[in-house]
Amino acid sequence: MSNLNYLEKLLDGVEVEWKPLGGLAQNLDSMRKPITSGLRESGEIPYYGASGIVDYVKDYIFDGDFLLVSEDGANLVDRNTPIAFSISGKNWVNNHAHILKFNTYVERRFVDIYLNSIDLTPYISGAAQPKLNQKNLNCIQIPIPCPENPKKSLEIQAEIVRILDTFTELTTELTTELTARKKQYNYYRDQLLSFDEGEVEWKTLGGIGRIVTGRTPKSSDKSAWGDEVDFVTPSDIKNGMRSITCPSRRLSAEGAASMPKVQIPSGSLLVTCIGADMGKTVINANDCIPNQQINAIILTDDSVQVGYLFHVLTAMRDTLRRQGELGGGTMPLINKSDFSKIVVPVPSLEEQARIVATLDKFDALTNSIIEGLPREIELRQQQYEYYRDLLLSFPKPDSEVAA
Repeated sequence: MSNLNYLEKLLDGVEVEWKPLGGLAQNLDSMRKPITSGLRESGEIPYYGASGIVDYVKDYIFDGDFLLVSEDGANLVDRNTPIAFSISGKNWVNNHAHILKFNTYVERRFVDIYLNSIDLTPYISGAAQPKLNQKNLNCIQIPIPCPENPKKSLEIQAEIVRILDTFTELTTELTTELTARKKQYNYYRDQLLSFDEGEVEWKTLGGIGRIVTGRTPKSSDKSAWGDEVDFVTPSDIKNGMRSITCPSRRLSAEGAASMPKVQIPSGSLLVTCIGADMGKTVINANDCIPNQQINAIILTDDSVQVGYLFHVLTAMRDTLRRQGELGGGTMPLINKSDFSKIVVPVPSLEEQARIVATLDKFDALTNSIIEGLPREIELRQQQYEYYRDLLLSFPKPDSEVAA
């Protein structure tokens, strides 16, 4: 069934009118009151900003059900989080979020879903600091089915909301379960990697492997890039990733050969060593060359399994971050020398194998994008977006009001 036929069946022949948002909701922006962090009195009332709860305060200025819409910030363009979100109960809203009040839950939720599905660029002003001012917010066109019959209109909107909320609720349930499993995984990982004194041998990373800090070819050397050898940067190493197979860039054989000291054989460990992403650890599936923001461990000690060391270093990420902050610079950094001195527990190979087998099962359930809950969440999100696009594919108005 085509998008049009799907929507036509839902509308059942009724007309659709596009109306400016300013005529559908009461805008309460004039009642907002920003409070600087130093003047906020701590409490239990949520204090909202452009992207959600910023703090909790003692008093409130709104009480009820509202739709908040981001007024400014890079997220208006990037859309990493919803720009519209519903809130209920007592709350305080600062001047970075518009506050709208609707007559019914269905109308509020319908507009909530619609605003988060469309490109708002035509309504956004400001380059350095994107802004959706009240005038442009009011001009955003919203499709209203059967406007001459409010009861029928609400029934159609309610059905769209019901279908999409079903997917949202399922995703929320899966996300809650995933959070619980991650906590369980972290608990068992910490238990399995806790050893009594004298139970294991403690070795430095430099003692169990050769530490190599990567490099990047000179920008002027165009011949260094090609399609033969993996080139890995911190942005290629995603949270929860165990093995990296397809980095975003590759080197030519000639380019890789020009840097023999930083060629890393497959089955080694790559650990980010600078910045906010410090401590991300991954096993390289292919021979590669990492950039200078990565320390590699080429194992030379047969008493250590790479899978075991992967779990140990993953568990030590906070420790690695703290170590990097000791450098005293503007950006956290663990240099090759300090990295090589980090000490890790080394039990017997049999115990390592048992630990790896247990943690790999949890890892597959919590972090894998091929199996387990993350994959289910991804599929449900794709399903939600598919049906959202079907259900909101109303015929466009002849002209739309732009900023």
